[in-house]
Amino acid sequence: MRFLLFVSICAGLIACTVGSVDANASATCSVNSPAHRVALVELYTSEGCSSCPPADNWLSALDRTRSANTVVPIALHVDYWDSLGWKDRFAQPTFTERQRELSEQGRQHVVYTPEVFIGGHEMRAWSDNARFTSTIQQLNTQASPIDIHVEARAAQPGRMKFDATFQSSGKPVDNVVAYAVVYENRLDSDVKAGENAGVVLHHDRVVRQWIGPVTVANGHVAITGDYPGGSGQSGVVAFAESRTTGEVLQVAELRPCAN
Repeated sequence: MRFLLFVSICAGLIACTVGSVDANASATCSVNSPAHRVALVELYTSEGCSSCPPADNWLSALDRTRSANTVVPIALHVDYWDSLGWKDRFAQPTFTERQRELSEQGRQHVVYTPEVFIGGHEMRAWSDNARFTSTIQQLNTQASPIDIHVEARAAQPGRMKFDATFQSSGKPVDNVVAYAVVYENRLDSDVKAGENAGVVLHHDRVVRQWIGPVTVANGHVAITGDYPGGSGQSGVVAFAESRTTGEVLQVAELRPCAN
């Protein structure tokens, strides 16, 4: 496990929940979030970290066995280990900053890899299946104040366009921000240097595109974007969070949709 000390003042957080996907011959897919909160699991990882491959494999296994109405996993590759001999091609400074914001929210003074957050809160015992499952189930019992709808359609050969709409399910909640991310599955890296030199790493749920935060004004906001659709390995996760508390309010996932 690798640690990085930092001192900063940050704000922001995370969010979660899911529904079911429908597809038709015109390559249009859509999903609605359920009434309850679904857990967003964020794994902070790096190809330059020798402790990270087991966590990457754990996230892939979670994706294969999960119920879409309970948990949505994503992997965010950080860039602060890129100086150790291997530059992670999936790393983005935005993900490093988000990890620091989440850590600051939790009154932590270090960031490290691999690190897992559930619903905006760090969980160090993520490998303890009983505790992990209990945490997810507890979150699932709570109602969400936000409804999310995500729809994608073929925009041109090999590209999908998506729209994510966020709407208060009751009285508008103050200080809510929205995000939409595009992830990709079945990615491999033949690492030539650094702590994982000589290892072929396998990744799923890797965030490739990040949009947000976007303020939810008067209980409503929409986010539009596009992504590669030809491989059938890319999907969209949309989520809302409280700007003031960092509490995850809702998430919806649109799984890979054929172009």
